[in-house]
Amino acid sequence: MEELKTQLASNLKNDFVDKYQRVINYLRLSVTDRCNLRCIYCMPEEGLKFEPRNKILTYEEMLRVVTLCAWHGIRKVRLTGGEPLVRKGIVPFIEKLCHIDGLQEITLTTNGVLLKDLARPLRKCGLHRINVSMDTLRPEKFYRITRRNYFDQVWKGIEEAQSAGFDPIKINVVSMRGINDDEILDFARLTFKETFQIRFIEMMPLGETNVLSAAMFLSIGEILNMIRGLGVIRSIESNPLDGPAQRYAIDGAKGEIGLIGALSHSFCKKCNRLRLTADGHLRGCLFSDQETDIKTPIRQGKSNEFLLEQITNTVSNKPKNHGQNIYSLRRSVRPMNSIGG
Repeated sequence: MEELKTQLASNLKNDFVDKYQRVINYLRLSVTDRCNLRCIYCMPEEGLKFEPRNKILTYEEMLRVVTLCAWHGIRKVRLTGGEPLVRKGIVPFIEKLCHIDGLQEITLTTNGVLLKDLARPLRKCGLHRINVSMDTLRPEKFYRITRRNYFDQVWKGIEEAQSAGFDPIKINVVSMRGINDDEILDFARLTFKETFQIRFIEMMPLGETNVLSAAMFLSIGEILNMIRGLGVIRSIESNPLDGPAQRYAIDGAKGEIGLIGALSHSFCKKCNRLRLTADGHLRGCLFSDQETDIKTPIRQGKSNEFLLEQITNTVSNKPKNHGQNIYSLRRSVRPMNSIGG
């Protein structure tokens, strides 16, 4: 691995461009399919089969793929799951990840359950930013959505992350009509008190357990109209490594609002992302079931050149769009915890 890093550091390039001329500079890396919550839009309460541990990429295998990706233009890596903090050794892994030449941002999305004890080690190891998934501000509703009673642990984790120096913290809210739509303004008001970036996300149809229906769907346009009642809203320009969120701020607020509308406001034309699943498959699109098996050639001892060709082919064949809309939904075969959030 050290030899590979030395070789690539002197040859950094920026040529991950797909056939639609989108620059691909952002890798979402799932480190596990396991999770300590059972959110209603993601996983069944019981009966879900996780991948055997020997079928999950090792940290060394992940580092090898990321290093190759960084050689050809990946500049941001977001760690996802499942829940990434449930995997043993995650902090030393992130520390090694932070030393890969070419990477400019290492971020992590977590449900926050284990964050209180890990916030300071994560900050110390070099992690740049944290996103916390939190769909409600009410303990009783938290249990309804996640099927677990961890509300207090999550908020203590957010507070500890703030204390450790993570700023701003992004809070991801999957918005569901009839479930948490009555809390949209409560979340938005948090930006007046804190530097949080509250990101409202449209519910997406993934896996056989998905419960999305037309009645539950809440568009980002509706959310934006709700928020307008809190004051004058101004748009904020995104930077090249940002994800798909449309960014806004309310006058007088310390924080920001982000709106992610994969169904009602497709961002496919600007999509800059590649995904690596925990079991070693590269995906060019969240909703596409087209995958490249990268684990098998790694374990067969294939060369870096061969692996890089596989990665490049995945980028080249990235779908033009995800083909989803709120009127004609189709499901990805994999559930979200298997793909990576």
